[in-house]
Amino acid sequence: MEDIILNQLKYPILTVTVFLPLIGALLILFMKNARSIRWTALFVAICTLLVALPLLTNFDKTTYKMQFVEKHAWIQSWGLEYYVGIDGISILFIFLTALLSIFSVLVSWKAIETKVKEFHLAILIMEAGMLGVFVSLDFFLFYIFWEAMLIPMFLLIGVWGGPQRIYAAIKFFLYTLIGSVLMLVGIVVLYFKGGRTLDILVLSNLNYPFAFQCWLFLAFFSAFAVKVPMFPVHTWLPDAHTEAPTAGSVILAGVLIKMGAYGFLRFSMPMFPDATRFFVGPILLLSVIAIIYGALVCFAQKDFKRLIAYSSVSHMGFVTLGLFALNSQGVEGGILQMINHGIITGALFLMVGMIYERTHTRVIADYGGFAHIVPWYAGFFMVLTLASIGLPGTNGFIGEFLIIFGAFKANKIMGVFAASGVILGAGYMLRLYQKVFFEKLNPHFGVSGDHPVLDLQLREVIILVPLMVFIFWIGFYPETFLSYMHSSVEHLIGNMNLNTSAANKNFISQYIMEIFGWL
Repeated sequence: MEDIILNQLKYPILTVTVFLPLIGALLILFMKNARSIRWTALFVAICTLLVALPLLTNFDKTTYKMQFVEKHAWIQSWGLEYYVGIDGISILFIFLTALLSIFSVLVSWKAIETKVKEFHLAILIMEAGMLGVFVSLDFFLFYIFWEAMLIPMFLLIGVWGGPQRIYAAIKFFLYTLIGSVLMLVGIVVLYFKGGRTLDILVLSNLNYPFAFQCWLFLAFFSAFAVKVPMFPVHTWLPDAHTEAPTAGSVILAGVLIKMGAYGFLRFSMPMFPDATRFFVGPILLLSVIAIIYGALVCFAQKDFKRLIAYSSVSHMGFVTLGLFALNSQGVEGGILQMINHGIITGALFLMVGMIYERTHTRVIADYGGFAHIVPWYAGFFMVLTLASIGLPGTNGFIGEFLIIFGAFKANKIMGVFAASGVILGAGYMLRLYQKVFFEKLNPHFGVSGDHPVLDLQLREVIILVPLMVFIFWIGFYPETFLSYMHSSVEHLIGNMNLNTSAANKNFISQYIMEIFGWL
């Protein structure tokens, strides 16, 4: 109990934050008018963000302990509890989820015209699931929320997606389900090994045999690596992004793929420190491959949305590189870059959706000269381009700098190759901007054409401005956000160094013998 601080507020803030979207979904279930449904979904999403705001003002940045904890008996015969809380690692993701959920509703205001009720039900249910993942301190509760996200996203892609939506939805479902099943096996094994408890904090403080750690690490890794997604299990992501509606892509890029990296931080690293250090070399290598491979593939893309999707593979490679550098700079950079990627890539998908509504094409070659006809759109996209390539003064620079700094401390060779990914990222993003905004204008979309393209509307500007604020806020004063995670990250790294014995093992053959000896 010494690792938790019970909720001192007058109401159960985490419970209200998580379940408010479900209450909103229940209300929408009985509505028939599309306009009322849209306004109700927007109101509920905004209220969820407002309800969570006291978390920021009442959060104690000086401690690593779980805060605002709520703990109640649930299924006593199985040792299951309703157990929620947040620390400096999870608090920022609460607000990222709430913020992007609002924008997902707004960007779908005119784009979604069929099955409006079902669409907004899926958005709100998914928001509740994502929030639940970040606050769960019981494995059973965590797994329920983890799986609850799968169905709404499957429906978003499969019902409201593009021409190949069925293929993309099934691929997304199978990839994530297989990983989740293996994680479930790991959870069951932990339950019996840890004294028939699913308390995440208790299980994180136990010492497990090295071979046991390795097998459990791989079981959890299978779920988290797919969700990130890491190379080579990334292939579902471009298909899902390409076919998903704009709101689905925003949530998928902004929050959903962060679940895997969060899982590494919350489970893999604290529970299996020996195994983490044992597998760190291959994971760093896979991260660097993802950075370079994702960037190179971007050069070959002809679809606007698919290019942004592959850029996510590259950017998330930076995230895993930072996390598994296993030093405070790398880990903090990785966490901050997850937030940055959610803001930048989420905004990029929003802008792709906005231009698709006007042109009904995502083929890059169909554009050209748009800087002349949609200058406001071009200006916002330029800011996002510069943030994506890590220009100093933007949030992308801070995250990538910390990650590369941490990578150099961990492995200089990996750090050098990772830095090359920054150059490649600048190449494909600037090339994209040049093709869309400065080449010869497609006369079809010109002012005198048969399908003239209009500049941003007020609703769209309202969506983009807050994201621009965060880009420069984090870029110029990142300490506002880093201060929340300092204590938690230092505690995580300190505990790993304290509990790790793998560094004392000298022979790979010994590792292999111990791993298979556990069987």
